[in-house]
Amino acid sequence: MSGILLSLAGAALPAAIIIGYFVRLDRKRPEPIGLIGRSVLFGFIAVLPAAAIEIAIVRLLPAPGGILGALFTAFVVAALVEEGTKLFFVKRYLFRRREFDEIADGIVYAICVSLGFAFVENFLYGYGNAGVLAVRAFTAVPGHALFSGVMGYYVGVAKLEPDRPRAWVRGLAWAIALHGLYDFLLMSRTWAAVLVLPLLVVGWIALKRLFRSAAAADEARLARKIDSSGAPPSDREPPSPIL
Repeated sequence: MSGILLSLAGAALPAAIIIGYFVRLDRKRPEPIGLIGRSVLFGFIAVLPAAAIEIAIVRLLPAPGGILGALFTAFVVAALVEEGTKLFFVKRYLFRRREFDEIADGIVYAICVSLGFAFVENFLYGYGNAGVLAVRAFTAVPGHALFSGVMGYYVGVAKLEPDRPRAWVRGLAWAIALHGLYDFLLMSRTWAAVLVLPLLVVGWIALKRLFRSAAAADEARLARKIDSSGAPPSDREPPSPIL
């Protein structure tokens, strides 16, 4: 029992820290805690269809050997399926929520879904192995947040900028590219695997810039709304039911 609890704690802690970090960044107009928790739960659930689809692809379309097989596994079996599944839950259950009223919210919700996913994956891979959990805490967990956070930015753009309703497609493409490259480098089992570290560092710098860009766009939109109405809008509209 103690082993299970330690593994659960080791899997959950890095995800909780990253969620807390982005909740703090979004503190001016924070998202409801209940919806944050629900988003993480969607990530838990997303593991099931993702795993089923990955198993089906492996059985129906066996990967070729060599570099082509590694590319197929990294970019299609892992990246496309996992990021596509996360996007489905964000678009299906969060996109039309009234609380999702800023571009930055797309980043926050997508990261929460991704880290719910990463928690389950972390536990399954690292159960009973503190070393694996420690390594994944600094690689796979922030990696999931990075891939889906970039995607979430474009999901927010798709919702809040009427002239860019399909921006989420670009976000999915970026998530697949980053996730696939990350997995491909690790699968190389060569010195190239160490390149995942600079990939994560540069990616996180870019994600923070995207968050600042989103926050600035949200502030400008709020200012225009105040100017047009003559009075500040309420911080939050009443919650809508899940669609």
